Amino acid sequence: MGQEIASLNFSAEDFADFTVQLQQETDLLARWLAGSSELDSACQPFAQGSLVGGFELEAWLITPTGDPHPINQSYLEAVNNPLVVPELAQFNVEINSQPQVLTGSALHQFHQELSQTWEHCCQVADQLESGLIMIGILPTVRQEQLTLAMISPRKRYFALNEQILKLHQHRQGLLGLDIQGMATTDAGGEHDHLRILHPDIMLEAATTSFQIHLQVPPDQAARFFNASLILAAPLVAVGANSPYLFGKNLWAETRIPVFEQALDGPPPLSPTHYPRVTLGQGYVQGSLMELFLENLRHYPVLLPQKLGSPPSELAHLRLHNGTIWRWNRPLIGLDPVPHVRIEQRVVAAGPTIPDMIANAALYFGLTQALGSQAVPPEQDLSFEQCRANFYAAARLGLEAPITWLNGWQGSLQQLLLKELIPLAAEGLADLNFAQADIEEYLGIIRARTESGQNGATWQRRYVARHGKDMQQLTCAYWERQRQGRPVHTWDLT
Repeated sequence: MGQEIASLNFSAEDFADFTVQLQQETDLLARWLAGSSELDSACQPFAQGSLVGGFELEAWLITPTGDPHPINQSYLEAVNNPLVVPELAQFNVEINSQPQVLTGSALHQFHQELSQTWEHCCQVADQLESGLIMIGILPTVRQEQLTLAMISPRKRYFALNEQILKLHQHRQGLLGLDIQGMATTDAGGEHDHLRILHPDIMLEAATTSFQIHLQVPPDQAARFFNASLILAAPLVAVGANSPYLFGKNLWAETRIPVFEQALDGPPPLSPTHYPRVTLGQGYVQGSLMELFLENLRHYPVLLPQKLGSPPSELAHLRLHNGTIWRWNRPLIGLDPVPHVRIEQRVVAAGPTIPDMIANAALYFGLTQALGSQAVPPEQDLSFEQCRANFYAAARLGLEAPITWLNGWQGSLQQLLLKELIPLAAEGLADLNFAQADIEEYLGIIRARTESGQNGATWQRRYVARHGKDMQQLTCAYWERQRQGRPVHTWDLT
């Protein structure tokens, strides 16, 4: 959940000073993105040219019997890799990739790099009598384990908890969840209702994701961002891997409402409240600058850290943006030169490395294809319908009925097979990806879609056959994950 801070206690003066710095940096970014001649002499122009990709994978440390194992401090010391860092809870870690220009053998290189890092991470976990698992929500996690006693010892996390609770004083110091499960074919029509209260933000630690990054030229960023919004529905459905929380059968991708409600509370929200976790308020009309202005105007500062950095580093702007978890988040990076990235956050972690690289291939190909169309697709699909598609997909997965471009209506499974997978292949070919990689990774997506078996579906089918034993489910899932075969090939024995 972002960069570390130096202090926990903030005064009214800290908030006022930070807001002044945030305003200055927001104004400066607006000039940069507009190509103003007033560029700071110390700052280089924004990166142009080829698309660049990357990812973050969040994972769980577990005991040999599949329970959360809160040892990430000793684990990270033993891993000793700057690309492997802590997450909110002591049983979560995050693995980062090196960026790759999106062409040629980039997909194979991502696969190879993640496999090598994952193998090392698993070996270290084994040495510590632990295991590592990638899954959207760990079926064995219990509410009593999601407490501040399990928070990773970073000032940022404690400060976020304190400040978010202050934003919700009207809830008497309690957040919580209210999630109505959805009946699906794979669950035999069975579904549950989860309604709980919780005293802190640690419910968020129940969710882990595979976040895909896409660096784009600033003049194309609005088109690619809107395409990424439209694609949130098929991506969350095809990669769904979070049907269970606290033993309850809920959404295909329960991680979506959990993360939203863990930081904003259960609905209904005030009409004037801008959620910290959100698909957004609408499409970008002209520039990603609109989102940073929204950050400034509508989101209270949570971490008013004294940073002591020049405006050209945009440190206050980037820290503030890191406390707003849009499902598609705009990012400004400075290394090696200033650049614009889109962080696609809707895809769950797991089930396997081939599955996740296939998810990334689908995203890169479709974003290139939709973002480059002569007629912007956002002109043909209202944002209200885009939002409705997203939540239908999170609830029902591949079975979800949606409305698509040109008024097409049907299930996401039908849409992927008939239109989106071929369109992704065209987008990847436009970027000159290796044909063998296009066929391999989109072949995984096609086989998963034809079988209807993503991670969520497999979990539900397994429970339908063996009963609702979350320990048994987790161990069976973990065993198959370690074999490394894509989830559509997993059996139910």
